Amino acid sequence: MSEDSLVDTASDLRVLHRQAAPPLAVSVDFAARTHPGFVRSNNEDNFHVVRFGRYLRTLASSLQGDEPPKDYEQPAYGFAVADGMGGHAAGEIASRTAISLFVDFVLQTPDWVLGREADLLARVMERTAQRFHAVNQSLIAQARATPGMSGMGTTLSMGISMGDALIVAHVGDSRIYLYREGRLQRLTTDHTVAEERRDIDPAAARFRHVLTRAIGIPDTGGGPEVKQFRLTDGDRLLLCTDGLSDMVGDEALARELGRGRSADDTTRTLIELALAAGGRDNVTAVVADHHFPPAVV
Repeated sequence: MSEDSLVDTASDLRVLHRQAAPPLAVSVDFAARTHPGFVRSNNEDNFHVVRFGRYLRTLASSLQGDEPPKDYEQPAYGFAVADGMGGHAAGEIASRTAISLFVDFVLQTPDWVLGREADLLARVMERTAQRFHAVNQSLIAQARATPGMSGMGTTLSMGISMGDALIVAHVGDSRIYLYREGRLQRLTTDHTVAEERRDIDPAAARFRHVLTRAIGIPDTGGGPEVKQFRLTDGDRLLLCTDGLSDMVGDEALARELGRGRSADDTTRTLIELALAAGGRDNVTAVVADHHFPPAVV
């Protein structure tokens, strides 16, 4: 590490010490499921859920009382879904590799930003976009170097929650929804011909599966849309591939998310609804419920 890097890091630490907001306790109940459906012979969908953060556990001490605490934890969560394409095993490899590469790039980061201040969240958003670009370039290089993998690509949709801060990043048409107090809101925009031309071409709807952006496909660009939101107590996140959103409409999704059942029961029912509607594609659903103590909401 250069001397300049050390200076920058020290400066960042001073800012964090002076301005960092206190940890915001959050409890997350999540579940994730995937199914190949009834048409495809293999499952090209993949999902990944992680918990990460700052941890401090006192193992031995002569200090008495509650200071410092025995356990201190400031957790954050990451949720990802990816829907591969490319035929044979290429799509499955693409979606699995994209998620694995993203995790590898995160682990290579020397400092993890977990604060909820505006400047720190901006840095997380910038780093997330950079990692999407790096994953894209790596997947393109792997496809070119591996016989039979030409043309493989994948969608990649990701949600990162740090306390009440939510960062959403995605490429492709796998979706992220927020369910809050009876209302379902889609947080992502499909990168498809149909979505991008719907206001100027009524016939564009027939191209709803033609992607304009994907990870690993040259010339489409792997740059993600990255957005920031604020979570509140009771918010439910749904990440899913188009095997769910194509089979189950928003009204049915909202109705199921609003039943108040556990994340595990909800993902199971969502998959069952997609299969009952025909199961024409691989289907994946991740549900994450966020709960905050009343005193801090």
